[in-house]
Amino acid sequence: MKFYSNPARTLWDDISRRPRMSRDDLFPRVRSILDAVKREGDEALIRLTGELDGVALSSVVCREKEFEDAAVNVSLQLKGDIRLAIANVRAFHHAQKEEIRVVETQKGVRCWREARAIEKVGLYVPGGTAPLFSSVVMLAVPAVLAGCSEIVLCSPPQKDGSLHPAILWTAREIGVTTVCKIGGAQAIAAMAYGTASVPAVYKILGPGNQYVTAAKLLVSTEEVAIDMPAGPSEVLVIADGKADPEFIASDLLSQAEHGTDSQVLLVTDDPRLPERVHAEIRRQLPLLGRADIAEAALENSKLLVLKNLDECMEFSNHYAPEHLILHTENADKLSKKVVNAGSVFLGEYTPESAGDYASGTNHTLPTAAFARNYSGVSLDSYLKKVTFQTISPKGLSLIGPAIEHMAAAEGLDAHKLAVTKRLNKIGKR
Repeated sequence: MKFYSNPARTLWDDISRRPRMSRDDLFPRVRSILDAVKREGDEALIRLTGELDGVALSSVVCREKEFEDAAVNVSLQLKGDIRLAIANVRAFHHAQKEEIRVVETQKGVRCWREARAIEKVGLYVPGGTAPLFSSVVMLAVPAVLAGCSEIVLCSPPQKDGSLHPAILWTAREIGVTTVCKIGGAQAIAAMAYGTASVPAVYKILGPGNQYVTAAKLLVSTEEVAIDMPAGPSEVLVIADGKADPEFIASDLLSQAEHGTDSQVLLVTDDPRLPERVHAEIRRQLPLLGRADIAEAALENSKLLVLKNLDECMEFSNHYAPEHLILHTENADKLSKKVVNAGSVFLGEYTPESAGDYASGTNHTLPTAAFARNYSGVSLDSYLKKVTFQTISPKGLSLIGPAIEHMAAAEGLDAHKLAVTKRLNKIGKR
């Protein structure tokens, strides 16, 4: 981990830089994958899965027997845990439903919005190095709540060509309509363009590596919308001198173990804390089953000492982390200064892991500084808002003349005429 002591603000951009592939290399490679799937369909999916993942598939869609086997192979304990997570995520997202509010802008002019579900959505669940069934919960629960009629889920297959049983069981438990054993850019292409086996969708949601993120960005210029550019995971911890180094180290490692391209940062006003946290990281690291992945991610990570907690928060807002942990005595007060962050965790007993699994908030969040202009996945991610209006004769008489004058000023005669004819009929001309 790189250490910085009171770095000049002119260095903040460099310190905030995430590890990433050059777009000059990445985008052409991803574009070739998208084009192959668009051209060859299922044949390309099977071929690319063999070439890129080393997995031989005969079919990309999971069959009923696979779901039945998964139900047997997931323990009762884990099923109960997942159901707890589903219930909490459902409760949090259900509370996001909005009542219809009719606004009378003028007497007799009534306007309102109504939510409509995006009919067909595609969910991408990473699975290259870990079976992230928790992402099934985060993506599928709000999709079902919103009322999406077709929910397609793609996740990379294991080496034997199957999906992890917990992913399959969770998808079936929540109500996903189609589950496919494909990952990477080819999965995004399949959901964007459709194949004989994979239905095309209107919006694709879910995190992934740089290939997945690039694919989402590219298809978003064509037929399909995306939730956000959600790439490699990251966390920033702001801590004061009273923070527990053991807790901080475990929070940093919990993100580092996601992948070698993850990034973790500790920002503090206590010059003694980084050394104590670093020592605790070295103690905990050998205990992890994914220690090699976490250790590689730590190469991309930073320890910063700044003047005070206000400056720590300024740096955090500049960095715009996916996850922000406020491990400080005054976490509630400091949280009022948060501007750019995907999800915030307040206090020493609120680990980021809670948001990843079972507290109820969504863990699909903007990364790579996109927290400056994107929100995480929510119920609204699966909805579009349709505006309605109705105007009475009285209402038209009040706003009609203004419409006529504005249309005439823009040289749009038919627009003016559409109002004039109605005003004539109600005797206001």
